[in-house]
Amino acid sequence: MRCPFCSSDDTRVIDSRLGDDGASVRRRRECQRCEERFTTFERPEIAMPWVIKNDGSREPFDEGKLRRGMLRALEKRPITADVVEKAVSRILRKCADGGDREISSKLLGEWIMLELREIDDVAYVRFASVYRRFQDLDAFSEELDRLRSGQGADAGTQLSFLESGRRRRRKQ
Repeated sequence: MRCPFCSSDDTRVIDSRLGDDGASVRRRRECQRCEERFTTFERPEIAMPWVIKNDGSREPFDEGKLRRGMLRALEKRPITADVVEKAVSRILRKCADGGDREISSKLLGEWIMLELREIDDVAYVRFASVYRRFQDLDAFSEELDRLRSGQGADAGTQLSFLESGRRRRRKQ
């Protein structure tokens, strides 16, 4: 492994640990020349399926696009990076486990929404509103009702806040 600081090829592994629930190896390294330390990650290279878009076009699977979409929905929410990475890993595993050469963007979007629903209700609604292209307040309200019906007795303070705001606007 080449040192990112001085470009020397003479580095040694100081520590190795499993990461991403065993899906990767995290290695702490030290350069023998400049003595700087850095971290590397080792993951198996898996052929990911192509994504079939709604218009029928195909594009290579892009893990960065998946992560950016989730992070955008989770923006300013109290969710740790570790939680996001585990969710991304689960989605990647689903894509790879199927063994298919192609996957529909619709199925991929549904998997993302399932993960977001488990992580944070607000992020789920944000993603769903863009993904499902809500055209009006009724479509948005229907999604909130579906979300509420899937939960237990404590429907969540965020949803009740959204609902009270919707009632106020209708009365005006």
